[in-house]
Amino acid sequence: GLRVTVLLTSSLMVLGAGLRCVPVSDLEIRKKLIHGGQLLNGLAGPTVMNAAPFLSTTWFSPDERATATAIASLLSSLGAAGAFLVGPLVVPSPNGTSHLLLASPSSTEHIKDRIEAVLYAEFGMVSLIFSAALAYFPSRPPFPPSVAAASQRLSYRRSFCRLLSNFRFLMIALAYAIPLGVFSGWSGVLDLILTPVHVSQVDAGWIGFWSIVGGCVVGIAMARFADFIRGMLKFILLLLLSGATLASTWFTLTCLTSVTHLPLTTATLYTSCILLGIFLNSSVPIFFELFVETVYPVPEGITCGVVTFLSNVFMGVLLFFLTFYHTEFSWFNWCLPGSCLLSLLLILCFRESYDRLYLDVVVSV
Repeated sequence: GLRVTVLLTSSLMVLGAGLRCVPVSDLEIRKKLIHGGQLLNGLAGPTVMNAAPFLSTTWFSPDERATATAIASLLSSLGAAGAFLVGPLVVPSPNGTSHLLLASPSSTEHIKDRIEAVLYAEFGMVSLIFSAALAYFPSRPPFPPSVAAASQRLSYRRSFCRLLSNFRFLMIALAYAIPLGVFSGWSGVLDLILTPVHVSQVDAGWIGFWSIVGGCVVGIAMARFADFIRGMLKFILLLLLSGATLASTWFTLTCLTSVTHLPLTTATLYTSCILLGIFLNSSVPIFFELFVETVYPVPEGITCGVVTFLSNVFMGVLLFFLTFYHTEFSWFNWCLPGSCLLSLLLILCFRESYDRLYLDVVVSV
């Protein structure tokens, strides 16, 4: 149930955030504690990323599920949006540079204090979340809201066999994992990508912030539309991925201004990046709902866990290549429109089905 999972997840985050705050003077020990804290925080990640469809199925009726999935999956992204602002605004760059070794001792000490303040604040927020979950977080409602919520699901072994043998699921899993994985890796080094075109880390942070916030708003609106008019998930994804392909192509060509002669301004960079983030971030809950509908009665957590794992694999491969080819980023930018176009083609070839919705509508009647 959700209660045990959420308590385990939040306790891992409390322990991980606490290890990063241990005041140890030995830098080697401090580094190990920070790495250990990051590892525990990473172990807590799957619940945050994958539990939204299970939460919506367990607690909400069929005409509210997509909206609930969107709220649960996208609002957690606001933490990432806040991270784009907290870093540049709370922790200053040493002497206006990105190299800590160039800072004077006084500025280095000031930066160290600001970083520790951020770590203590995160520890306090995570502890508050854990306390709230410990006080009240039921596993399920007194009565199931739908037939699907009360139905029996497949075992772990049968679920994995069903997923790996389902060609339609593998199609949409790749359609999700490739562009979202590439976008996650790209946005994580957005300040490095925009530095050659003279965009500061503060501006890069604002770009990341507004792209995530816009994705949350549009994603919830699209999910609400999907609840009102059922059976339109594929159509919505086609619209979002088409927009992502155009926005990513615009951004990539703008960065090659010496070749394309497109106007390279702060406004064009802001607009193309933010539109790209809006289109891709808002597609996440729609993808999640389509996954669950396609492979039902495979449990929601297993389904979303597999696609999230695939997305992280593509992001990891991309960042691995970045360690070797980090002096020039045009290849990284071209990965964006290529991945979005491939995803669009996969969705075009995908034949949608709504097995869970069919069960709720037909059996209920």
